[in-house]
Amino acid sequence: MEAKQRYTKLSKVGEGTYASVFLARDTITGERLAIKKIKIVNSSDGLDMTALREVQFLRELHHPNVIRLVDVFSSGSATITPSLNLVLEFLETDLECIVKHQGIVFRPADIKSWMGMMCRGLDYCHRMGCLHRDLKPNNLLIAPSGELKIADFGLARGFGEPGQKMSNQVVTRWYRCPELLLGARHYSTAVDMWSVGCIFAELHLRVPYMAGESDLEQLSIILRALGTPTEKEWSRAKHLPNFMPFEQHPKQDLAMLFSAASPETLDLLSRLLQFDPTERLSASDICSLLLLRSPLLIDPRYQCMQHAYFKASPPPTPISDLPRIPKDSSADKSSSTAHALLSDSKVKDGRRKAGAVQDDGALALLPSDDEEEEGRDQKKSKKRRMTEKEKEEARRRIARRLAFGR
Repeated sequence: MEAKQRYTKLSKVGEGTYASVFLARDTITGERLAIKKIKIVNSSDGLDMTALREVQFLRELHHPNVIRLVDVFSSGSATITPSLNLVLEFLETDLECIVKHQGIVFRPADIKSWMGMMCRGLDYCHRMGCLHRDLKPNNLLIAPSGELKIADFGLARGFGEPGQKMSNQVVTRWYRCPELLLGARHYSTAVDMWSVGCIFAELHLRVPYMAGESDLEQLSIILRALGTPTEKEWSRAKHLPNFMPFEQHPKQDLAMLFSAASPETLDLLSRLLQFDPTERLSASDICSLLLLRSPLLIDPRYQCMQHAYFKASPPPTPISDLPRIPKDSSADKSSSTAHALLSDSKVKDGRRKAGAVQDDGALALLPSDDEEEEGRDQKKSKKRRMTEKEKEEARRRIARRLAFGR
């Protein structure tokens, strides 16, 4: 049975600029699933590299705190808008909805539970050689069981090769680290950890911690919020491509803003929001054994890589007791763009509009960042444009390869 025939669409539950989400049922197992139908945006090759990247990483990542990809298939034709269909586990809400819901009260123990699951999933991604590069509350989906799952790998990137160049036009601005704002092309897992720190702060404040309208304003807000780093605190900043003399702001006492936070909470927050990326905690540094299960329990690395935040009282809330969106919630159910799988990302959508070929060192199918940004015009001038028939054949061939490994 072909993949597209196996799944029956029951209803459309969300629609965005480049994707629609359908509630579906597996006709063999009866499982409720989601089908994320992504429109293929025409690029020079007729392929949407953002969608292909998401499929590639989800096929390789298997973890309780990463969204599960069940299947993938292509649809459409030369006359009908071609699409790539991702069959995913069905998750109805995300962490952003919980944070914004005025009727939900959550406690420090709840935040600790969500943080543990996020760091657990992110640590797995990093150990698998994957940078997410777009962590934010509405990319952290919540399962009916209460488990948090990292989703939307459209900007993800493989890493590990020494000296490889990567794009700095990644991560939603409010969660983007200072080195990316200053044009860094060489970076590591620390870019994700800055985002984790911003999410951690947002869980306590119930509003975004540092929200700028431009890259320059974002950097200015960060400096005012945390204080200007000294030469000793971030000596490598002056070597970044877009470095400029920093505005001078005094160091801020985080306890003044996060007045209800424990000393362990403030220490974790400050160590996640370090200007120098080499000083930021890694996901494995802050994983808690309280949230880790076999086989990681027998891994000695995790017995010395715990932050005091997870050891301090109160213990993390059990997953089954975490706050949920009320079923009769008056949240905007009528909105056709409200589904959690339709993550909004101006960075990603901007690339789709431009038809940009995405960077990904982990995929032989896709060029690296430096090829993308430095050689695109040269490639276009030399390369014959594909016919519509060739584009359609290429889409289907790559979709089959991603789905079945052949």
